Amino acid sequence: MSLTFHWFLPTQGDSRGIVDPVTETASAWRSREPSFGYLLQVARAAEQLGFEGVLTPTGAWCEDAWVTTASLLGTVQRLKFLVAFRPGLVSPTLAAQMAATYQRLSGGRLLLNVVTGGESAEQRAYGDFLDKEERYARTDEFLRIVTRLWEGRTVDFSGEHLVVEGAALHRPPDPRPRLYFGGSSPAALRVAARRVDTYLTWGEPPAAVADKLDRVRQLAAEAGRSLEYGIRLHVITRDTSAEAWREAERLLERLPADTVAQIQAGLARSESEGQRRMLALHGGRRDNLEVHPNLWAGVGLARGGAGTALVGSHTEVADRIEEYHRLGITEFVLSGYPHLEEAYWFGEGVLPLLRRRGLWQHPGAGPEAASAHVPFLGAPRVPAATT
Repeated sequence: MSLTFHWFLPTQGDSRGIVDPVTETASAWRSREPSFGYLLQVARAAEQLGFEGVLTPTGAWCEDAWVTTASLLGTVQRLKFLVAFRPGLVSPTLAAQMAATYQRLSGGRLLLNVVTGGESAEQRAYGDFLDKEERYARTDEFLRIVTRLWEGRTVDFSGEHLVVEGAALHRPPDPRPRLYFGGSSPAALRVAARRVDTYLTWGEPPAAVADKLDRVRQLAAEAGRSLEYGIRLHVITRDTSAEAWREAERLLERLPADTVAQIQAGLARSESEGQRRMLALHGGRRDNLEVHPNLWAGVGLARGGAGTALVGSHTEVADRIEEYHRLGITEFVLSGYPHLEEAYWFGEGVLPLLRRRGLWQHPGAGPEAASAHVPFLGAPRVPAATT
């Protein structure tokens, strides 16, 4: 099976570091606003390089994923949008209708990343006062209703959290959007096994990932289902291993100790089991951050969520991708700082290696599928005919 790669759309803004220290000078640190123009650059680069889609996050700290990606639909031809959304903030019938409309207008380019919500404080800001276990129960009910609607059925449902009567879609989506879902708690794994298409894990060492996937597989088998599996990682890849690790160290050097301490104190209060596992990889320390060959936990010092990066030469990063693939991972959702430049490092450095190994092929058609194109150089020169 050919591997699938997704990039990340930085709708919170972008920069040459994980966070923006206020001590940096403008010449050394140029933050990038999430303008339409910049997000367009990232999206077009991802499409040209051969990424299947781009993950667009959800949260109070970024632009709305639905509106942002819809605005970009006409600017790319093939790229899919993996839209993160939170069940329960809108009705399941409305969400099913939104997705169906998006799928038709985009020509089948919608993927959905289901985010139950790991932090009660943030959920309360949106008017959601359920606790964590209740949120997962509601997600299960929500996805039951939505998938039935997408199948063209009229739905009457009365659950613990959601009730609909005579719900139906005038035009169900074709094809049905694929559902992606992440989470490490027992409740999350149960929802994944019963309701979604692709289970996503954050980038833990392979042994920990294998254990988690085995648990999901067992739960899915008990439900009479089988899933695809993906992993969410950052990436720092360069022509040589030394160059890549120098870049990782540069990111680390620009993290003030007080900033890290403040971020870690906040993350320690998280309700998320996945976040707890990320924190355990580094324990707030700056040393011994390589938790597995070429797997670096330094990103997690300065941000929540996915906190590990593949770091190394293009060959080393390709080797680690193969290692995860042997566990059953077929989809990789990647990002880097800054996202535009790192997309090119990976797309021009690692993807060709994976293509030569028979593990990946460009999902597009046309000249861009064979090689990268350098803009503004004009058309290639054709030798004059000779007789």
